[in-house]
Amino acid sequence: MSAHSHVEGQLPHEPEKATLEGRNKVLGFWLFLGGETVLFGTLFSAFLALRHQVLDGPPAHELFQLPLVALATALLLTSSLTSVFAVHALHTHRVKALINWLIITVILGAGFLGLEIYEFYHYVHEGHGFTTSAFSSSFYTLVGFHGAHVAFGILWISLIIVQLMKKGLTVVTAPKVYVASMYWHFIDVVWVFIFTVVYLMGKVV
Repeated sequence: MSAHSHVEGQLPHEPEKATLEGRNKVLGFWLFLGGETVLFGTLFSAFLALRHQVLDGPPAHELFQLPLVALATALLLTSSLTSVFAVHALHTHRVKALINWLIITVILGAGFLGLEIYEFYHYVHEGHGFTTSAFSSSFYTLVGFHGAHVAFGILWISLIIVQLMKKGLTVVTAPKVYVASMYWHFIDVVWVFIFTVVYLMGKVV
């Protein structure tokens, strides 16, 4: 029986690991996330080294609006929870629920991205442009790089939703869902560090 010939009722409990190709995709993605962790670690280090170099621009404690950032954080963390529900639906072979949870994840992610774009727009009008200071450059590089990851994740999950609608849940589509969920959790964890190191520390330190 080929991978494409599996039907919903014949899928194993963890269809993302049912084939060697699926297991290799999951393992390979763990290695990719290791590289991404190093990259973000470098951006965090640069930000911490430069965050007090504000020149004539506004300092962090005057600039940041924690209620807005807290709302964005709530949206992204909730989207991480809905992606957990999506994986649970994957393991219980409930395709409709899987698609619905992925759609909700995308909507929450888009809400987060919209708030971040508004935040950047507001900061620029407050005199905090990309080239204003070393602090602003490191801030936009770190937070903007994360935002680009969120945008990519939204596009990726949206394409998976389309594929699930067309082909259903198989041992071919299941690893894609699982790996995308891993990616989404990763960018959520990175945001927790950004919220703590950039925004909370910026307000109090």
